[in-house]
Amino acid sequence: MSSEAERRQAARKRNVTVSVTVIGVFVLAVAVLFAFCRPGPEAVEQAGLSAGESQLVRADSHRLQSAADGKVTLVEFLDFECEGCLAYYPAVEELREDYAGKVTFVARYFPMPGHFNGERAARAVEAAAAQGAFEAMYRRMYETQPQWGEKRVPADETFRGFAKDLGLDLAAWDKAYDDPATLARIRKDMADGRALGVQGTPTFFLNGTRIEPRTLAEFRAAIDAALAE
Repeated sequence: MSSEAERRQAARKRNVTVSVTVIGVFVLAVAVLFAFCRPGPEAVEQAGLSAGESQLVRADSHRLQSAADGKVTLVEFLDFECEGCLAYYPAVEELREDYAGKVTFVARYFPMPGHFNGERAARAVEAAAAQGAFEAMYRRMYETQPQWGEKRVPADETFRGFAKDLGLDLAAWDKAYDDPATLARIRKDMADGRALGVQGTPTFFLNGTRIEPRTLAEFRAAIDAALAE
């Protein structure tokens, strides 16, 4: 075999080796991506839905207010320690006032793993919800977030103080706060969120469609369009 033919054969071998390597890396990357994008165990566990439920709104989802006709529903997956959620909070409150009786507003838990007290805050709100005080504790969390948020110190006693200020039965609140069922309730929301593609907070869904309003005007335009349909 001539030296030129040998060089060509060697080149072909190198090309085949490179191609196989690239394909292997691609397959590995796809496998890793699939592994990371699959719903977690809680998402799989909570996949079952009762009649009339969806992964956006379940029978036990917390409704801040409801519209009689049920035509338009705004769902927010939120984290009480999230500064972005706090930034949107006044807008959501204004929208609730302006669209009272016309739009159903639903709040669902989605504490982010990077927030030290995010899950604790959700537990505190859910424990208050057991005494009919979901909205009162929901508001308290946002009103006080700068005091306890973004700190690496457990805020359990701070949240217990909120329960006391709201006049809740502290023994019952303590029991609910530490009850595994309370955490399971929160993680059910999180599982639904992940199944819907939620990756951060706040994430809004208007009549099942994810929206990303940057201003109050954009929020209003989206809601008005939904009401006009």
